[in-house]
Amino acid sequence: MIEANSVLRVAICQINTVVGDLEGNVGRALEALAEADASDADVAIMPEMTITGYPPEDLLLKPGFVADSRSALDEFAAATDRCAAVIGFADGAGSDARWMPGTDEMVRHVNGVWNAVAVCAEGRVVGSYHKRHLPNYGVFDEMRHFRPGNDSMSLFEIAGVPVGLTLCEDAWIPDGPVSQLARGGARLVINVNGSPFGESKSAIRESVIRQRVSEAGIPIIYANLVGGQDELVFDGGSFVVGADGEVAARCAQFAESVDLVDVELPPAKPTLDTYPVVAVTPPRDAQRPPVVAPMESHLDDNEERWRALALATHDYVTKSGFTDVCIGLSGGIDSSLVAAIAAHALGPEHVHGVLMPSRYSSSHSVSDAEALSANLRIGSRTIPIEPAHAALSSMLEPALSDGRIETGDLTDQNLQSRIRGVILMGLANEHGWLVLTTGNKSESSVGYSTLYGDTAGAYAVIKDLWKLTVYELCRWRNLVSDRELIPESVIEKAPSAELRPDQRDDQSLPPYEILDPILQAYIEGDHTVAEVISMDLADTETVRKVCRLVDLSEFKRRQSPLGVRITGKAFGRDRRMPVINSYRG
Repeated sequence: MIEANSVLRVAICQINTVVGDLEGNVGRALEALAEADASDADVAIMPEMTITGYPPEDLLLKPGFVADSRSALDEFAAATDRCAAVIGFADGAGSDARWMPGTDEMVRHVNGVWNAVAVCAEGRVVGSYHKRHLPNYGVFDEMRHFRPGNDSMSLFEIAGVPVGLTLCEDAWIPDGPVSQLARGGARLVINVNGSPFGESKSAIRESVIRQRVSEAGIPIIYANLVGGQDELVFDGGSFVVGADGEVAARCAQFAESVDLVDVELPPAKPTLDTYPVVAVTPPRDAQRPPVVAPMESHLDDNEERWRALALATHDYVTKSGFTDVCIGLSGGIDSSLVAAIAAHALGPEHVHGVLMPSRYSSSHSVSDAEALSANLRIGSRTIPIEPAHAALSSMLEPALSDGRIETGDLTDQNLQSRIRGVILMGLANEHGWLVLTTGNKSESSVGYSTLYGDTAGAYAVIKDLWKLTVYELCRWRNLVSDRELIPESVIEKAPSAELRPDQRDDQSLPPYEILDPILQAYIEGDHTVAEVISMDLADTETVRKVCRLVDLSEFKRRQSPLGVRITGKAFGRDRRMPVINSYRG
């Protein structure tokens, strides 16, 4: 084994893949590989499950999909040359699902699918590694889809350097695969990831990898996926931690890139374990001028949130095959924030605001929505709902027990919201747009919304933002912009649904300064009602009322559109509560 090399040039390829687009993902990977090869890189590192997109979920239960994934990997490998490539794919035979003869039951025989990474060079797949530790918490459900790898460890000699491979969770295990590879003679470990964004997560990742470097004594490359996929958004932010425990390179968050890093390697140490060494590419003969490694700064909390929301919105719309969206603009802070995010993500020419004033709408709400549209430079149109409101009210009244709809009662409020939903969906159908909904996490938590009304749409952009965070993000966006985007009058006025005369949110709910901490404790903290009461966040009756509203509103959330996960626990794939639930704690 040749050990003379003290530097390995790596190209960290942050690629935005599309789940199921095998051909397209191969094309994206080959473009990145070509850039890496042109830069004289020794190895190009692609994200977890690059070939399939991540997470492929129950596509992995289709044996044909898994077979096609392997064929796509072979196609990619055939195009490789001197620059080695590390790339994620689904390996194995897939699952065989069939009806049990003579019964109405379907049984599934799992032949084995592994979350895998392949090493390719000079036109072939040289070897592979199977993920050993499968996360099965939070948004992760990998034990449903994958088998843990248990094959023997191998090292891959890339440009004469013995390199160990791990996948995502493998690097979070103390004295786990990383340390084992180091004891077997690895001078570098490459950790390939599909790690979704979460608040403060980038610092946590670096802390964990520093711990592994401290244990192993060798550098680790943490290469991460970028892009939006359904409720998840992947933020990139790949980095390298040197053998000294310091971050030697850090790539941009929320952006595709191919970044070159000359990773300095520690001297070879005596091996404590013996692993097979797979020859991939020979050492480089010529000396190369060094490259300047990227060293991006960590983003602050609000910029991280903004970039996550914008990327998730862009990718959901465009990966679904659409270009344009429409948004109901009420003149309130939630719809204003959604419109601002959409304009940033898609371009203002692709965002269409719809003002739908009612008999209860204030003049300043209309003017605020008009001012927002002008500030964002998005198109807008006004469609008053009074004709439909009057017609539907008169149509319904004969069927009601008292023969009339009371002004501003629950039936009347929901009727208005549903009329607006019909209008937005009608415009979307006519023009080929997607409807973005505008509800925030605080409202969704307590059911402060109307099914088939303001919940009608394709994507809930701020579904995982607490109301207080909505205010904070709006103020931040205005502060960092070169002009006022969200009118100050929108931020300062009392929030209201304007579905009855002089309505304000705090007539139905506690002030958000009280409401949000209760919700965070009950939902994100998983505390019982009694435990939340003991925190002295509000009086006992307020806490009980709020928590009961959360429980009763689960059925609404199940029927609401998906939205991107931002916090540590989002509704949907992250927090899964029964709809019928009598436990009150």
